[in-house]
Amino acid sequence: MNSNTANAAVPTASALETVLRDHLMPTLLEVIDESAAHAGHAGANGLGYGTHFRVRIASPRFAGLTRVAQHRLVYDALRDFTAAGLHALAIEVRS
Repeated sequence: MNSNTANAAVPTASALETVLRDHLMPTLLEVIDESAAHAGHAGANGLGYGTHFRVRIASPRFAGLTRVAQHRLVYDALRDFTAAGLHALAIEVRS
């Protein structure tokens, strides 16, 4: 995915999931759009979707890494979505 693709539309759980699968080859992955619960908060876009996500993920790429390094891999994979409206990301790394 390039930044032109990310900028073309509001982020969706499906789009985030696709990118995370491509980059991190997860053994467990759940992407939940929690944007509706954040209506009226900073970063909300008024649509009720596409701004606040929760990611539950396990990946062999996380082995031996600190929690900060694991989260950095997730943030790096999803970087292009920030320009498209991704405002908040809650990451739960699972084993």
